[in-house]
Amino acid sequence: KQEEKEDNKIKYTLSILLPSSIVDNAQSKELRTYLIGQLARTIGIFKISEVIIFHDKLKENSTDYLNFFVKNIQYLETPQYLRKTLFPMSEDLINSGLMNPLDASHHLRIDEWCPYREGCVLNRPVSGDYSWVNIGLRKDCKINRKLPEKTRVTVKLNEKSFKDKCKFYTGTAVSLREPFEKAGIYWGYVVRVCEKWDEIFNDSIYGEKYDFIIGTSDKGENYQKANFTKKKDFKHCLIVFGGIQGIEGMLEDDEHNVNSRTNVRDRFDRYLNTCMG
Repeated sequence: KQEEKEDNKIKYTLSILLPSSIVDNAQSKELRTYLIGQLARTIGIFKISEVIIFHDKLKENSTDYLNFFVKNIQYLETPQYLRKTLFPMSEDLINSGLMNPLDASHHLRIDEWCPYREGCVLNRPVSGDYSWVNIGLRKDCKINRKLPEKTRVTVKLNEKSFKDKCKFYTGTAVSLREPFEKAGIYWGYVVRVCEKWDEIFNDSIYGEKYDFIIGTSDKGENYQKANFTKKKDFKHCLIVFGGIQGIEGMLEDDEHNVNSRTNVRDRFDRYLNTCMG
């Protein structure tokens, strides 16, 4: 059984970079919403753990499009029972009903058992070092840390409190990545926004550098003929998608890029054309 548990552990992470201009280019708010829904669905299917949105400023009001992109893709990742609390009424979310449910592993039903649950800290008076959390079940959960109201938290549940007829559930606040790393359960994605090209590579959420970076471009190598045998093992993989201008255009337009004269291909372990005609 111990060997089975070890096999379930995820030994790597997958991150992707998406330019905000892919949303800028949609012709209406409804189409932008639908596009983000399709992206989120694909991200979930491929178990992407980090989504980096690069703010490539193609239009004067590009910040509005960026905020729209971030809010909607975060909204979809959030379990349904937490959305009202974490996402107040907003013009950006007016068409959220057009987006198909993500139906990820952490989007659990009210009576569904899982060792982990996503929750939100409630505004309830406490007299010690603990918090009350809404975890989407019929009763609230008492966790072992005192946290500010409306803080989103990943909870490892005490199974006994779930199965027995207790007045409330009990659990422990854990890292967002624990379900993924220790139990092999895909637990959604984190969204990070970058304004500068170098931030993409230097500000990883893992505290470590990406050790396998893939760029996608129509100027890249045919992915069907690419040799991956030289880079078999990796811990953190990042796949960079270009916008309307491609990765080359994103680099040229980034005024903060101190290495803009560097050959684009040299920044990646693989530079691939994934849309061969």
